Amino acid sequence: MTLQEFFGQNPEVAVACSGGVDSALLLWAAGKWARRARGYYVHTRFQPAFELADAKRLSKETGVPLTVVELDVLSVPGAAENGPDRCYHCKKAIFGALWQAVRADGFPVLIDGTNASDDAGDRPGMRALAELSVRSPLRECGISKGEVRRLSREAGLFTWDKPAYACLATRVPTGTAITAADLERVEKGEDALRALGLREFRVRLFHGAARVQVTEGEWPFLCAHRAEVEKALCGSFDGVLLDVGLRPAERQEGRP
Repeated sequence: MTLQEFFGQNPEVAVACSGGVDSALLLWAAGKWARRARGYYVHTRFQPAFELADAKRLSKETGVPLTVVELDVLSVPGAAENGPDRCYHCKKAIFGALWQAVRADGFPVLIDGTNASDDAGDRPGMRALAELSVRSPLRECGISKGEVRRLSREAGLFTWDKPAYACLATRVPTGTAITAADLERVEKGEDALRALGLREFRVRLFHGAARVQVTEGEWPFLCAHRAEVEKALCGSFDGVLLDVGLRPAERQEGRP
């Protein structure tokens, strides 16, 4: 099955739009082939500001309207506690809130950007999607992450080479309670390092310090700008550690 065929069979769809590469392609495809489509972005403390900005830009460029749904994710049982099943509880709350908005707007189908490269056996959040009957066209059509980027580039989407991004909650070690203050300082720190020119990296909490984790390809840049990195982070963290352990294509739902 192709995406065009999927939207031919499902002509009225609500697209869970995160601002990332996968959902961006879905939003574009829905705008091209669905009879009626709308994007939905769930705004929580787990998402950085740039993701919402990207979702709004995608809505404007694809012509598909966007609804922003607010959710206090830190009040969701099992989310702020940050146990092994945090992703499950978070996804269940996010897509539950989405379904309320989607049904109110009269859409019978809710879709998300899970692709054929995602390992269903290693993603607790996908269990929540299955329980809530959320469809994943990219996965159903056998479209891999590499194909998503290729198709996105051909479609002229600015997200085609956007680095993979895991939510801010993954910056806090499993078992450590997540607070708004910690999320804020991590987001602020990552914004500062992104402004320096880093692309594939994470700022993770480590006993009060910031563990700056980068891919092997980013390591030379990080070392060359070590003083600037430390200056950007030391005001918010007890210290700065440099780590080359980030995989180049980290999953959206990875753990620290």
